[in-house]
Amino acid sequence: MSFRITAPLWDKIYHFASFPQTPVSLQQMVLFGQNPSQGTLLKASEFLKEELPIRLAHRVKDLTELPQGLSEMPSIIRVKEWYAQSFEELVNFPAPKIPQEYSKILHSANLPLPGSIPNPSLHSSLHHESDSPSMFLSPASNIAGLKSHSMDGKGSLRPGVNGNGNGSKKLRIPMERRYYSDPEANMDVVWPPEVYEYNKRFTKALEHIKKRHDPTVTTVAGGVLEWKKKNRSKLIGSDVQRFLDRFYMSRIGIRFLIGQHIALNTLQPHPDYVGIICTRSRLHDIASEAIENARFVCEEHYGMFKAPPVQLICPRDLTFPYVPGHLSHILFELLKNSLRAVVERYGTEPSATQPHGGQFVAAPGGQFPPIKVVVVEGNEDITIKISDEGGGIPRSAVPWVWTYMYTTMDVEASGKGGSWSGGSVQGSSVGSVALENLKKGANDFAAPMAGFGYGLPLSRLYARYFGGDLHLISMEGYGTDVYIHLNRLSSSREPLQ
Repeated sequence: MSFRITAPLWDKIYHFASFPQTPVSLQQMVLFGQNPSQGTLLKASEFLKEELPIRLAHRVKDLTELPQGLSEMPSIIRVKEWYAQSFEELVNFPAPKIPQEYSKILHSANLPLPGSIPNPSLHSSLHHESDSPSMFLSPASNIAGLKSHSMDGKGSLRPGVNGNGNGSKKLRIPMERRYYSDPEANMDVVWPPEVYEYNKRFTKALEHIKKRHDPTVTTVAGGVLEWKKKNRSKLIGSDVQRFLDRFYMSRIGIRFLIGQHIALNTLQPHPDYVGIICTRSRLHDIASEAIENARFVCEEHYGMFKAPPVQLICPRDLTFPYVPGHLSHILFELLKNSLRAVVERYGTEPSATQPHGGQFVAAPGGQFPPIKVVVVEGNEDITIKISDEGGGIPRSAVPWVWTYMYTTMDVEASGKGGSWSGGSVQGSSVGSVALENLKKGANDFAAPMAGFGYGLPLSRLYARYFGGDLHLISMEGYGTDVYIHLNRLSSSREPLQ
């Protein structure tokens, strides 16, 4: 039985969607999560109980207002119901009943978090509203952020009042002035059972919500395929592209906050980890694992004994704070693309001479040219370059590689440019396979996900999430270089819109 969004719930969703989202930085999350007490975990629960409904409400509103009838597709409606159901569960989650003396301790001895900087991956005009100091409540305002002098006794806005008495935008306290208390000051406090029980119940609720949203990426992809089939269209418009960028970036943020909170509450302490953040992520180890996984998938897909070689040039002692899962995802997707390009250019059994029929090109020395992964540390960024000799991409086609649902996976490579198979845009066979996988309950983590045309655009979002970026330079007839820029300063806030 599907979830039904009632009229009162719609009102509440639009009310929460009128508040700005509060972006966080990697640095802030690391400082907060170091040696947390049950009290600081309770403060984290309070923040998420407020922040997540706002983010979910923004996405429900977006899914409702999609252009060109996309919001009416069955898969899109299903995702909208998931978000609305999670929103309702969080809004109605009972508040903790804590003795007054512990409440005072909880909100005393607070230390400010370091400020964050605007995410460089977004144009200044797209930066979050909270970049402007005038958009913040004063420190004397209610810490809940959602309450102001314009609300009635029940926490609802009075009719005709916008929430701040000065324009249509509502205000919230910035991250650096909340969500943090001194762990050392609270370590000796013996917290009552109510705090432990609340943290446990809230964590369970978040685990349930996270599992509900596992198939979101593939389900939204199915909705776009349904729309393309109904409208007999091969392309998606720039407005849909912008929506998907905004939606998936928000989803990365929501899952990061939930995953971090669950890890802090359930995992045993580790000297190198704060939740799911590794404070000393070892680039060499992460890249080596991604290379091994990508080569295995290549061998399985093409039935090869040995995939093309990948050379890794990376200092073994290079570490920096990051989320290993994000970086692993980026590297795996890009390496998969490079391996496929090389195999489709030279064939599964490379030859030093031109194979009969001219379907593949001759391989130098009868061997696959190696794919090179070079990792370099700079003052601001750690840059990873992945270079292949898979034939490259025509210059006119480069912009398309960032478009969702754009793929050549279903088209056999018929020319010498293995990484470009003739300019096909999302064949119907891929759509059929995608929708069939959805019916079988496939989730976002099924590998490989080739065929949806999501690898590059999603990888770029993951890179941009903490202030990095991803660029592609191609030399048609030779190969492609992809540059991953990772912000080593960890001070960029989420690029929420």
